Amino acid sequence: MPIQPEQLAALMHEVEQEDPIDFADLPFSEDELRSLVATHLCEMAAAMENFSTEDRLMTLLAVSAKLVLENLVLHVQLLRRHGLPVGNDVEALLGRLRKS
Repeated sequence: MPIQPEQLAALMHEVEQEDPIDFADLPFSEDELRSLVATHLCEMAAAMENFSTEDRLMTLLAVSAKLVLENLVLHVQLLRRHGLPVGNDVEALLGRLRKS
């Protein structure tokens, strides 16, 4: 049985307890944003119902990797825009990328 958007939104909220998201002053409620994303991801998963397990896993990993990369880029851009240091972990990652 596929996960329902409400269940996914609840899991997202649970994960955020360990790694909170700074919603800042966005003109949307956190629950509305969580629900929107959960619904979109459930629709995406349903569209892959005819995919093999391997293809579904590869697609979800590709989507996850893209989102993590996008989050990293946006985070670094925000830090630089505000003249803040990026931190040792990010600096080490960027250093490894520069050497490649």
